[in-house]
Amino acid sequence: MPLSSKQIHVMAGVLQDAEGRVLVTRRPEAAHQGGLWEFPGGKLEPGETPEQGLSRELAEELGIEIHTSRPLIRVHHDYGDRHILLDVRRVVAHAGTPHGREGQPLDWLAPNAMDPTRFPAADRPIIMALRLPQRLLITGADPRDPATLLARLRRVLEAGIRLVQLRAHELDDAAYRDLAGRAFPLCAAAGARLLLNRDPVAVADCPCHGLHLTAHRLAALQRRPGAPDELVGASCHNAAELSRAAALGLDYALLSPVKPTATHPQARALGWPGFAALVDPIPLPVYALGGLTTTDLSDAIGHGAQGVAAIRGLWPN
Repeated sequence: MPLSSKQIHVMAGVLQDAEGRVLVTRRPEAAHQGGLWEFPGGKLEPGETPEQGLSRELAEELGIEIHTSRPLIRVHHDYGDRHILLDVRRVVAHAGTPHGREGQPLDWLAPNAMDPTRFPAADRPIIMALRLPQRLLITGADPRDPATLLARLRRVLEAGIRLVQLRAHELDDAAYRDLAGRAFPLCAAAGARLLLNRDPVAVADCPCHGLHLTAHRLAALQRRPGAPDELVGASCHNAAELSRAAALGLDYALLSPVKPTATHPQARALGWPGFAALVDPIPLPVYALGGLTTTDLSDAIGHGAQGVAAIRGLWPN
C-alpha cells in the first residue's frame, strides 16, 4: 500500500519492570486518540536515528536516560487523516525512574491484562508482540510414536519453550486429536500455549490455546477461525499471504524460508533483507522460519521479526 504524504514517523518505547509489567501513559483528552492509553514516545525529528529519537522523547516525557534498546515491531496504520509509522523499541537498559514530566497519567500493566480497546488501533499489534515469546517451537520427529514425541515435548518445555505448534501431518484426524489431548496438559502445566495445525473444524472440540493455519487453509478462509481468546496464526511465504493474514485479523504469522532448508531444498531463500522488506508493511508480529536456530535470534529481531520459529533448531534429538 503506498504511504500517505502525511505519514508521521513515531518512536515508542516499551519499558518493563521486574514483574514483567509494561509502562503505559494516557493521551490528553484534546489530542488525536485522546483519552486512550499508549506506549510512551513521540515524533521522530528530521536527522534523528530511531535510537536518538526514542532517547530524546523518553527523556522529555519520562525523565529517563536510555542506554540500550532493540527493535520490537514497526506498525503502519492509516487513520484516514494521517498515516502513522509506529516504530517500537524495547528498552533494555536505562537510568532514572520514569515519571510523567508533562503531567500525563502513568500505569504499569501486564501485557495479558491490557485491553486493546483502550489503546489506539495502531498500538494493538504491540500488545500482541508483548504477549508472544521470541521462540516458537514446531514439533518434529515421528508423531506416530506419541510416547517419544511427548517425552521430547516435556524436555523443551522444561528448557523454557512457551509456544508450541503441534505439527503432525502424518496422522489422521482421530490420531491427531488424541495426541493434542495428551500434549495440552503438558503445555498448560508449563505455562506454555499449544497451537493446533489442523483444519479448524476437525479440532473444534480439542483442548488448545489456538490454531495455526497452513498457507492453503489461509487462502481458503473468509473469516478468522477459532474463539476470540485463542491465538490464530498462519504460515506465509510472500507478500500476498502476509497481507491476507493481516486482513483476516490473525495474531501472528510465520514467514519462510529465510535460509535454505533440508525439508524444502527447492524453495528460494528470502535472506534477511528479503525477510525485512516483506515484514515491514505488515501490522502483525512475524516469526522468521527456515534453517534457523536460537543463534539467529538477534539477526531475526534486528530485521523486524518477533523471533524465530523452528523444528530442527528447537526440537531435541
